[in-house]
Amino acid sequence: MVQIVVRDNNVEQALRALKKKMQREGLFREMKSRTHFEKPSEKKARQKAEAVRRARKLARKRAQREGLA
Repeated sequence: MVQIVVRDNNVEQALRALKKKMQREGLFREMKSRTHFEKPSEKKARQKAEAVRRARKLARKRAQREGLA
């Protein structure tokens, strides 16, 4: 459950904080993915691409930490 506190009637600031929290939790991505049906083969390909992306990012961070890059 996401909760945002509005202080001093500053609704714009509260909205910005809400959007930032929703973005961090991946709610926008999930809403977009639920609007249309995704074929199982497309879902599998997307998940595999995401896994590759995560692995490359982790390898990049590891190499940077060790001073290779």
